Amino acid sequence: MAVFLLWLGPFATDVRWLVTVVLAGIWLMGILVLRAQVVRPIRTLTRMLAALREGDFSHRARVGRADPDDPLALAFKEANALEDLLREQRLGAVEATELLRKVQEEVDVAIFAFDGGERLQLVNRAGTRLLGQPEGRVLGRTAEELRLDEALTGTQPRTLELAHPGGAGRWELRRSVVRQEGRPLQLLVLTDLSRALREEERQMWKRIIRVLSHEINNSLAPIQSISASLGRLVERHDVKVDLRDDLERGFNVIRSRADALGRFMATYATLARLPRPDLGDVDLAALVHRVAALETRIPVQVVEGPPMVVLADADQLEQALINLVRNAVDASIDGGGRVRLFWARREDAVEIVVEDEGPGLADTDNLFVPFYTTKPGGSGIGLVLSRQIVEGHGGGLDLENRPEGPGARALLTLPVAPP
Repeated sequence: MAVFLLWLGPFATDVRWLVTVVLAGIWLMGILVLRAQVVRPIRTLTRMLAALREGDFSHRARVGRADPDDPLALAFKEANALEDLLREQRLGAVEATELLRKVQEEVDVAIFAFDGGERLQLVNRAGTRLLGQPEGRVLGRTAEELRLDEALTGTQPRTLELAHPGGAGRWELRRSVVRQEGRPLQLLVLTDLSRALREEERQMWKRIIRVLSHEINNSLAPIQSISASLGRLVERHDVKVDLRDDLERGFNVIRSRADALGRFMATYATLARLPRPDLGDVDLAALVHRVAALETRIPVQVVEGPPMVVLADADQLEQALINLVRNAVDASIDGGGRVRLFWARREDAVEIVVEDEGPGLADTDNLFVPFYTTKPGGSGIGLVLSRQIVEGHGGGLDLENRPEGPGARALLTLPVAPP
């Protein structure tokens, strides 16, 4: 308008052009300044929103000491508040995810997640241990290939009989549907019932042993006392020689059988009185060599493994290994076979193996049943006591026939002491 009025007025042409150029320059500079003041905040907000979309919470808008009711200042404050909120939520989500992952890895429950095509998308450490394969080899495989297709159908919760390289026995199945990135997944949770059932069975045997010990000891005491008193009466009185010999033989039989029965029950009473392990750091190599040196009937070959420290009760663990080595030697000594003792690291555990070259295991169902034995003069307590000791340490004990040749193998698993 000023330029228009200028050209309508009585001014010289050169003045008109000079003033026009000056006014146009001022007008252009004002436009540029105004544009900068408008565009810069919008660009700042745009960069912040883009950073938030990418998960980058390092960008913040600077709010000056302008009017607190200024719309741009309010927009910057809200953007900063949104960034703080999203940062806290992201941190909380990351911490919750890490906690869930850690719990999932540490629980002694096998967890599997299958997609709509029944392909494995998620598995925890207990699951890979059950399958006997590392995570990289099982992810993406179908439930049928992993022999878990039966668990994806039927009612639940229920009990399944499973036989996998990492475990066999009865498992409790629970199934539900979860979502990951919007995709539905079938979540399988398998809980090993074998140890719980063995613990219940062990408690039952303890109760039986306590009752038997009480009743038998109550009967043995008067038998031993009366037989001893009758024996002294026979010695003091004039009894025919033939009758005296018969009485003495009878009394000796009574005393010897009563003593044997007392020792028999005292042996089984150790199952009911086994104390809790006194855990401490144990040098595994030194313990294995010490156990091997105790066996003198045949040499026990020790195959050196990596230096290991286990969290265990040294006395109880030594007794368990002595029982296993003694059984291996009993099986191998008649046929001239060898006995090997070695250990290896298995993730967060150590596996101790006792191998023999005997006839192998004929009846695997009753190996850990108290009072059951296939050896003449055996008590049927060694394997039961060994498993009770190992499970008291949080480990496991299994026996199997050697697939590569004659003989059997005892596998003892224990947790490794934390660093």
